[in-house]
Amino acid sequence: MAEPPEADRLTPAEVAQVRDAAERLRASVERVIVGNRHVVDLALVALLCEGHILLEDVPGTGKTTLAKALARSLDCSFRRIQFTPDLMPSDITGITYYNQKLGEFVFREGPLLAQVVLADEINRATPRTQAALLEAMEERQLTVEGTTVRMPSPFLVIATQNPVELEGTFPLPEAQLDRFLLRLRLGYPSEEDEDRMLQRFEATSPLETLAPIIDAPTLVTLARRLQRLYVAPPVRRYIVRLVQATRAEPAFELGASPRAALALFRAARARAALDGRDYVLPDDVKQLVGPVLAHRLILSTQARLRGRDVEQLLAEVVERIPVPLEG
Repeated sequence: MAEPPEADRLTPAEVAQVRDAAERLRASVERVIVGNRHVVDLALVALLCEGHILLEDVPGTGKTTLAKALARSLDCSFRRIQFTPDLMPSDITGITYYNQKLGEFVFREGPLLAQVVLADEINRATPRTQAALLEAMEERQLTVEGTTVRMPSPFLVIATQNPVELEGTFPLPEAQLDRFLLRLRLGYPSEEDEDRMLQRFEATSPLETLAPIIDAPTLVTLARRLQRLYVAPPVRRYIVRLVQATRAEPAFELGASPRAALALFRAARARAALDGRDYVLPDDVKQLVGPVLAHRLILSTQARLRGRDVEQLLAEVVERIPVPLEG
């Protein structure tokens, strides 16, 4: 495969613009989220890729707060959907109804047709309602009763779910999990971070004071620029070998899909730009293997019986694949 000419690659000046935008977004989000820079940076990777985010953690760790902080830092249309067992697909996609005044059928759009959508407690909705998101998340379009509507640009779904409280929930199917670029977990803060959080939220929530940092056209432009960030052939092949190794691993009943390889490729570019580089390093890929691949893998029955963990097994796979040498 021929390498792109030098003129088509992302220039250092353009990388600096991406990094500057990311730093301003990070500073905005960290006014609310305390002590979780690694998670915030991963969320920024998803934003720069126009990729969807799944926030999975126990209640009270800041999943919804992080999603709102990201949304408020973007000058984009925003809708929050509270997923419940009685939520119908038409409640989120919209409906076509007969307008007697106009004498024709009219499509009334639902809350899904926004640039940033917070799908709160997504696993509380029935599989039928969850499936209403599939076309929009992958194809950036929505078909309702034969009417196809293009999703706005950018289109980002930030979903939250609680992995502990399983009563009355419907686990996301593999097809839908595969559409999330990253799965993130915030975890509990350290003693110092929790003390800083209490100080910061003592009088009022800083979330209410956040103002947009980047508008929609700028975010789209940054995402397109990242498509020209250089990935050397050995690094590209490293991504392929990592993904294919998950398919050959006996402990995984289902390995990573080709969509997962594309996701890892795109995310590594964004990770490099966050560090101000116009090229991808193997370390960028290794840092993203867990957040990008873990939620797309299914353990075999034998591995589950042995109490094996997806992240642990994935780390073992990564250790077995030789890292390409720089230069």
